[in-house]
Amino acid sequence: MTIRVLVADDQEIVRTGLTIILNTQPGIDVVGSAGDGRRAVELARRLRPDVCLFHIRMPGMDGIEATRALAGPTVAEPLAVVVITTFDLDEYVYAALRAGARGFLLKEAGPDLLGQAVRAAANGDALIAPSVTTRLLKAFADTGPAAPRQQPVEPLTDREEQVLVAVARGRTNKEIGDEFHITLSTVKSHVTSLMTKLGVRNRVEVAMWAYETNRIRTRW
Repeated sequence: MTIRVLVADDQEIVRTGLTIILNTQPGIDVVGSAGDGRRAVELARRLRPDVCLFHIRMPGMDGIEATRALAGPTVAEPLAVVVITTFDLDEYVYAALRAGARGFLLKEAGPDLLGQAVRAAANGDALIAPSVTTRLLKAFADTGPAAPRQQPVEPLTDREEQVLVAVARGRTNKEIGDEFHITLSTVKSHVTSLMTKLGVRNRVEVAMWAYETNRIRTRW
């Protein structure tokens, strides 16, 4: 199936460039574009694209606000959002993921990584630019949550704990399946069970939960 994408960026030349790049990739079709966050939210609610690709800095309503409006914790039917920016700042990354984004890329990422991020978001996975991943995970480890994370009412199984760690380390469903020698459908079932038990809505929140409950310990 074709992945329908909405692009939002305050610079017309960038919107055009992103549209051309995405439209040349097989299975991806840009169905709309916007120059500010408010217009992007309006179009997204009307068009219901598979993935929204938002720049962070936009007039009126920025990309983080627009992401929260479409994918935040109070949204009944959240859309998949990938945030793209030229600003390599940790607070932007954290805020975008907290707002519900399924991916975070820098504009220097290139066509291949851009296509991967869109496909990952459409498939329920998450892709964060490799150049910011290490700092992001270190920020989780250093600062922790504002309040203690509630433990699941129903304990995680041993396999769910393994999948939890794999998701937190950025593995895709296919990579998890290959690592543990289980089918793709089994991986999806484990991820769905994790989201239900943890009370979260997507893989990014699963990863956050893992880091904020010290499931992951990484040396720097």
